[in-house]
Amino acid sequence: VQLQASGGGLVQTGGSLRLSCAASGRTYAGMGWFRQAPGNEREFVAAIGWSSGRPYYADSVKGRFTISRDNAKSTVYLQMNSLKPEDTALYYCAAERYYSGNYRQSSVYDYWGQGTLVTVSS
Repeated sequence: VQLQASGGGLVQTGGSLRLSCAASGRTYAGMGWFRQAPGNEREFVAAIGWSSGRPYYADSVKGRFTISRDNAKSTVYLQMNSLKPEDTALYYCAAERYYSGNYRQSSVYDYWGQGTLVTVSS
């Protein structure tokens, strides 16, 4: 099982980035994105049901970020628009083997990617 995250970088306020997370090894019930800024705890950003495609978002990113998945490529994406300096963080993708319904909790995810850094300059 492997999750490979990519797409981070440096962008100005108001800019956009698209993160990708390629999954391998098995099928998953759902996948999510979390982020962790220096000195802060890891926080939920977005999640998606692998079969349903139903998205879930943190209030802080709703309307700006879009999560999607490509089943054929076993890849989940996070399109981030209207980026703000407070979005600066290390972004992690995660996958859960079985549906828990608690997609906002990092503890329900069984596998984690290595993280990709997003820096938004003011």
